[in-house]
Amino acid sequence: MLPPSPAHILRGHGAQLNVLSFSTDNKRLYSGDSSGQVIITSTESLRPLASWKAHTDGILGIQEWNDDSIITHGRDHKLHVWMRVLGPPSVADTAATPALPLPLLKFSMDVNALNYCRFSLLPQCEGGSNNLNALIALPNLVDSSFADIWAIPTVDRLHAAIGKSGRTAGPGNGRGADKTGIIMSLHLFQGPQASAHNQIQLCLLLAYENGSVSLAVHSQATEKSIEGRGWDRLWTVRSHVESVMAMAARNDNLVAFTVSADHLLCRYDLQGNIPDTDRSTVHRTKHPGNGAVCMRDDGRVIAAGGWDGKVRLYSAKSFKSLGTLAYHKEGSHAIAFAYNIGSSREEDGTDYVDGEEAEVRSRWLATGGKDGRIAVWQLMDFLKN
Repeated sequence: MLPPSPAHILRGHGAQLNVLSFSTDNKRLYSGDSSGQVIITSTESLRPLASWKAHTDGILGIQEWNDDSIITHGRDHKLHVWMRVLGPPSVADTAATPALPLPLLKFSMDVNALNYCRFSLLPQCEGGSNNLNALIALPNLVDSSFADIWAIPTVDRLHAAIGKSGRTAGPGNGRGADKTGIIMSLHLFQGPQASAHNQIQLCLLLAYENGSVSLAVHSQATEKSIEGRGWDRLWTVRSHVESVMAMAARNDNLVAFTVSADHLLCRYDLQGNIPDTDRSTVHRTKHPGNGAVCMRDDGRVIAAGGWDGKVRLYSAKSFKSLGTLAYHKEGSHAIAFAYNIGSSREEDGTDYVDGEEAEVRSRWLATGGKDGRIAVWQLMDFLKN
C-alpha cells in the first residue's frame, strides 16, 4: 500500500512554520512562522486572504476571537489583537501581489515570551451572548515559572503569579527548591462547578520544563489575586523525563495530552478525585522527540508532530496507532485539525451551501514544518472506521 500523500501543499511562507489554526467554520486557515509572518488562507479557494508581518520575531500562537478579531502572540514579547479581514481579495490577486488587505491593529499587550509558551484563551459569556470579553492566560511578566490571567479587551490583570503561593523561596524561573522550571504550556478553562457569589471557577493546567503537569484552581470568591493567593494546586504529576514541549486538552476539559523531547505520549484525567498515581496514563512510543500535539474536536484522534518531520496519529482512548503522515523532511512543529462539521459553529444560509465540500474540509489536518510548507491532509472518517 502506498503511503498517504497530502491533498494540498501551501507554499506562502519562507521560514519555519510555528503555528497553524483553523477558524471554527473551517473557512480560514491561519499560519504563522518563525519570522513573524502571518498568512490567512481561504480553505475554499486555497488563496491567501491576508499576509502581513504581525511580529518582529517568531509567532507563538494565533486564534480567532469573536467574529471579527484575531489574536497573535509573538516572541517579540507582544500580543496583538487585530481586526479580521472579512472580504476576500479579487480573483486576480495572488500571494505575490501587494493587493492583499492588511488587518487593522485594535490593541496590544506587553508579555513575557522568554519560554516559548503560547497564550490560552477563555471566551466569556457573562452579560450576553456576544463573547465580547475574554480571559487570557500567559506566563508571568517577571518569573516564567508562574502564570498571569488577564481580561481583554480591558487589558486588566486579574490574577498574578499563579503557582507562587506555597512555593519555597528560591531564585526565579522555577529553579529554587521547587524545581519545576519554566512553564512550557498552559490551558485555561472553566471548572464544572461555580464558585461562591455565582462566579465561574477558573482552572489552569500548567506543563513545566521538568516534565511535570499541574492543575491549579481558583478557590476564593475574590475577583483578583496577587502572588498566587487564592489558587490551590489540586495535583501535580511528573510523567515525562524531559521538558514538556506541547499540550492539548479535549473540548470538555476532562482529558489532556502532552508530548516531550522523550518518547512518551501522556494522557491526564483532569476531573475526579483520584490518586495522583492514577492521574496519568503513559504510552511509550518508538519515536523520541515530539514538538507538537493536537486533538480532534470530537476527542477521538491525537496527532503528534515529531522532530523527524513526521506526524503520527493515535487513538485518544487506546493509544492505538492510526497511521503516519510523512511529507516534511525535518521538524513538524505546527499541526491543526479542522473542526468537526457536527460541532462547528452554525452560520447563516451563505455557509455550508455545499455540504459535501464542508464535510471533506472537516476531515482536514494541516501540518507545517521547517521547510516553510503547509501540508493539508484529507483523513478518513474515523467514526465510521
